[in-house]
Amino acid sequence: MVKSLNPYKQFSKNKLILRDYLAVDRTILANERTFLAYLRTAFTLAILGVTFVKFFNERFMLCLGWISFLVGVFILVIGLVKYQKMKEIMKDIRE
Repeated sequence: MVKSLNPYKQFSKNKLILRDYLAVDRTILANERTFLAYLRTAFTLAILGVTFVKFFNERFMLCLGWISFLVGVFILVIGLVKYQKMKEIMKDIRE
């Protein structure tokens, strides 16, 4: 049996009550807050990487800087993908 990507499809929109709509709103806000945490982490790592590359001339620090920068970009992409997936799920519920 194939599982749906949207676990909320099982609930009928006609049977939702106020508590359910408020739970959806909390989930949307939590999704935005989580995305901002991903964004903050990604920018911090990217800035750390740029700082290491710019101010240190040792080979180890240059490698560490580039690795840190790339990990920051990777975390940004992961955050965007997760945010968009959850946003689509919540959009389906709201409609």
